[in-house]
Amino acid sequence: MLYNPKIYTVESVTCGHPDKVCDQISDAVLDECLRQDPKSRVAIESFGCHGLLVVGGELTSKAKVNFKKLAENVYKKIGYTQPLKIVTRIVQQSPDIAQGVDTGGAGDQGIMYGYATNDTKEYLPKGVVLVHQLTKGLQELREKKILKWLGPDGKAQVTMKGNKVKTILISTQHDKKVTQRQIRTDLVKHLIKPVVGNIKDIEILVNPTGLFVIGGFESDTGLTGRKVIVDTYGGLVPHGGGAFSGKDPTKVDRSAAYMCRFVAKNLVANGYAKKILVSVSYAIGRAEPLMVDAVDQDGKSHAKFVNKHFDFKPKAIIERLDLRRPIYLETAVYGHFGNPDFPWEQIIKL
Repeated sequence: MLYNPKIYTVESVTCGHPDKVCDQISDAVLDECLRQDPKSRVAIESFGCHGLLVVGGELTSKAKVNFKKLAENVYKKIGYTQPLKIVTRIVQQSPDIAQGVDTGGAGDQGIMYGYATNDTKEYLPKGVVLVHQLTKGLQELREKKILKWLGPDGKAQVTMKGNKVKTILISTQHDKKVTQRQIRTDLVKHLIKPVVGNIKDIEILVNPTGLFVIGGFESDTGLTGRKVIVDTYGGLVPHGGGAFSGKDPTKVDRSAAYMCRFVAKNLVANGYAKKILVSVSYAIGRAEPLMVDAVDQDGKSHAKFVNKHFDFKPKAIIERLDLRRPIYLETAVYGHFGNPDFPWEQIIKL
């Protein structure tokens, strides 16, 4: 049976969190390459730390990209103004990998998972939905200048007990002149109550250390892919380990995880299960998956049905979900699942 905890905690981070800055830069590079050359092969990682940003990886593309300028634009758009030294080291993809991908094979070995539940209209656990709403709300309050003291960096946690919110934790970067009492008052009024409604009996924690003036790369390092649990299902179901951002859709770490989510969501939406976990595995250079499975809340396998209706070969996934488009920067914040505009979130009739 699927893991179904009576109490659990999930987290999310804002667009200004150091790891998310790196995710956005990596996906901005991917989008620009796909915009110019839809068949681009991209594997870009970003690392930021105390005034330094390193953008590196492998690329096979006809696109002409000013990587430094692109990274700088993303950094500034997020809301940071501090000077940033940018170093790039981007080389041609290894021909040993390319020879397998060229024939339609998977870009790497690995295991990918997709999950869906009928707990919410997003087909995600309630806590996951709420925590992303809280961090996205922080960004909106800052960008709309409703709370002028907010900084770009921040994170949230939600602890659920059953279907009820037990604890909310908000840590957010702020102007040094604002008091912690004002921060708490403003966040309860403008963020927490609008998201969760009645806050009676909910423990609310705001900036537990007492101060969060320094944020972003000034306070911490950032790395592409380090928020894979935030990006997916909050640790409530297995994760194969592969990150998403900076990877083109020939990388099954990304595209097959999207396909697993697409299948899981549609099985639940069409009434085949209340909760379901879809899994797939690949060998590098081989198109046909090594295995495909789908297990519901009662332990029943829907693998036969899934294999009949869905093709998990990499090229088939790319075609079905139309993944050679510059759609990825938007996925780099507040979760890769639950946004109805993403193609893997579309509901079909089965």
